[in-house]
Amino acid sequence: MSPARLPGHHVPGISASYGPAPERSAVRVHVRAANDGLRRSWHQRLTRAGIPLAEDSQPGPGVVLLAAGRTVDEAVDSCSPPDDLDRRGFLVAAQLVSPDSVLRAVRVGARTILRTADAHPEQLVAAVHSAHHGDSRVPYGVLVRLLGTAQRPVAPAPGIPRAQQAVAPLTPRQTVVLTLVAEGHGNAVIARALSCSEHTVKNVIYELMARLQVRNRAHAVARAVRAGLI
Repeated sequence: MSPARLPGHHVPGISASYGPAPERSAVRVHVRAANDGLRRSWHQRLTRAGIPLAEDSQPGPGVVLLAAGRTVDEAVDSCSPPDDLDRRGFLVAAQLVSPDSVLRAVRVGARTILRTADAHPEQLVAAVHSAHHGDSRVPYGVLVRLLGTAQRPVAPAPGIPRAQQAVAPLTPRQTVVLTLVAEGHGNAVIARALSCSEHTVKNVIYELMARLQVRNRAHAVARAVRAGLI
């Protein structure tokens, strides 16, 4: 399976590569990290890449929030996206990236995940712009593992009422597909994003509807949201 990249303009979808670096722009990055040393390190990386930094006093639609940690969970725990930042502009950077942690990051609003080892200047610029435009991108190896662990269920998010947790948990692959369905994408776009056939996407959606006991895609999304599955 080759790395996926959606063609043309910025269309939200999961991709496994960051592609060529876009031109520099006025997009700024505010860093929150697990500790001061890590935050300074990311400040240096961003500066070397020519990406302007944003201070706490400068939030706005042109700002990407970069949450950094040793693990994705640590990065997510270091902050919650402020209300005055566009939730599209949420980038998570970590040394260790696992399928389960990626799903958690997606649930709290992150759409772009970057491994520290991949944060070379061009890739860092591309990841920042992906986050700014709302693209969903994860490291290729993690995407392969995420789509390949179809038999391992994902538990509902904590805090959901017991009555709503009666819905059978989704597999990682079903969670990814249903998340893209919830974002309004059709089968063709989802297939391109996940580097698979439309037939495969249709099969996953069929499995989803049977598992959730729903009539159509909209009903599946509504039930999954109520149950805290996406």
